[in-house]
Amino acid sequence: MVFSSHIFMFYFLPLVLLFYYLLPFTWKGIYIRNSFLTLASYVFYGWNEPWFVILMWISTVLDFSAGKLISHTGATQRQKNLGLLLSCVGNLSLLGFFKYYMFVMGGLNSIIEFFGGSPGTFYVMNVTLPIGISFYTFQTMSYTIEVWRGNVAPAKNFATFSCFVALFPQLIAGPIIRYIDVAEQLSERKHTYNKFASGAAIFITGLSKKILLANPAGAIADAAFGADSPTQLTAWWGVLAYHFQIYFDFCGYSDMAVGLGRMFGFEFIKNFNAPYHSISITDFWRRWHISLSNWIMDYLYIPLGGNRKGKARTYFNLLIAFFLSGLWHGANLTFVAWGLFQAFFLITERMMGKKSIYHRLPHLPKVILTNIIVLFGWVLFRAPDINQALAYWKVMLGISGHNDASMMLQAQIMSLPHLFSMLLCAIMVWQPVQAYDWVKNLRGYKYALTGAVFILAIAVMFSQTFNPFLYFQF
Repeated sequence: MVFSSHIFMFYFLPLVLLFYYLLPFTWKGIYIRNSFLTLASYVFYGWNEPWFVILMWISTVLDFSAGKLISHTGATQRQKNLGLLLSCVGNLSLLGFFKYYMFVMGGLNSIIEFFGGSPGTFYVMNVTLPIGISFYTFQTMSYTIEVWRGNVAPAKNFATFSCFVALFPQLIAGPIIRYIDVAEQLSERKHTYNKFASGAAIFITGLSKKILLANPAGAIADAAFGADSPTQLTAWWGVLAYHFQIYFDFCGYSDMAVGLGRMFGFEFIKNFNAPYHSISITDFWRRWHISLSNWIMDYLYIPLGGNRKGKARTYFNLLIAFFLSGLWHGANLTFVAWGLFQAFFLITERMMGKKSIYHRLPHLPKVILTNIIVLFGWVLFRAPDINQALAYWKVMLGISGHNDASMMLQAQIMSLPHLFSMLLCAIMVWQPVQAYDWVKNLRGYKYALTGAVFILAIAVMFSQTFNPFLYFQF
């Protein structure tokens, strides 16, 4: 089930909210409401593939048990380490099989065939990728790691921990919530009219980003990337459209998740902070997919040594962190290349230092240069394989030619409606007011405007074919 569907909007969400607020608000009632949210989340997650719930439940049992093993009275350091090891190996094995099995086996067959072996030496099963497995795997692992570090007390009971893992607002595409950030909220959280209203407004903002901005931009990007031989202008126009699409799609989902969380009394981390205003790639990664960046920083980069063991080790740690970040996004060499592309510029910026010519540039040129680098990176992220990404780069740089059909496509994707869509995206990217600031003081005109945007988004949603969120594939 997805947020931008009529089943969720007009059946699932209203019913869940109704029954949730009918449950008692006593100190015992919080556990009843958590259990209800868990059951509702299982329905949400297993709507199309019920067996996905079983897999998530296995991860839940694994990490809850690991937490108990680590934290039980008299636990030795060896037992604590064993609990952490069981969690990491178990979770990463599940993630590795369902997400990377076909990629690895297909790669082995290709290598064998390249060296003269028979095609299809290894039989490759068709494995369905459970939606959101990368997100909830990192989420459950963070619990065990923090319990092992002694930074958070273990969950009081299995029902509470199950709610943390399955909580449907951010289950499928983040933000990646850590137990340490919501532990107190699982035991006690406030429900107020203002909190609910601001949550609804943030949810509507996210929905409008997806329906009114990301989807139209995505149509332009699909046409440009799907062209056999696009013009140089078409190539730049297409990747700029994807630049807008991936931001409004993913940021829109994160806003919807944060908004839903508030409607149920939770406060989730803000996952985006105007990333296209960044003045460097380092700055970009402080603003883009913040929950993932923080996870990789705290559980991978810093444990590897961070920047504490000399420049060479720092560069190596960045390389490993972003190699794995790329691989986390998908089982494809394009994602690995995208991660290494990011690492290259992060390392380059560190090597240049703060006294370089680049850092003396005015603010706007730095923003423009950063966005150009990000645009080239998105080509790797969007292309189906490395060869097509390189071919697209060539067109962007004016190295490859085009044909008459490409000129027709250029005229189509730069028609007046598409120009309007792109202009609207650009305005919303650069406008200074963010959704979280907008809802701080909801007043009459804001209610009216939010309601109008909601009606427009719903009307457009019903007129379109189903268009899932991009990050569902991760």
